[in-house]
Amino acid sequence: MNSNKPVPQTVDEYISDFPEDIKMILNKVRATIKSAAPDAEECISYMMPAYKQNGIIGYFAGQKKHLGFYATPNGNKEFKEELSKYKTGKGSIQFPYAADIPYDLIAAMVKFNVLKNLEKPIKKTKAKA
Repeated sequence: MNSNKPVPQTVDEYISDFPEDIKMILNKVRATIKSAAPDAEECISYMMPAYKQNGIIGYFAGQKKHLGFYATPNGNKEFKEELSKYKTGKGSIQFPYAADIPYDLIAAMVKFNVLKNLEKPIKKTKAKA
């Protein structure tokens, strides 16, 4: 992504800034997330595509040599075995472009996070006087 451009306001804008081969991957990740969580809200957060459904269910980002996927710490813990062959951080995963992107794993992680978010208590907002 060109760092001199303004922050994208939509996922379409975000994806449009990448080379064609990366755009194809990003669009497939987007479609995978939308299929796994059809009720999720799509937005830009932390300057990357984000998906929310009763809380964050995941982010993704195009990098030079890998797809960054951010399934939050819960997702990484639950899928520790499946993620063992990838570079991971507390809530981040690097899927190298040189290997097949595990779209099925991404879908499973998104579905897991949707279910985890449903377990969260609903936040009550204070009524204004």
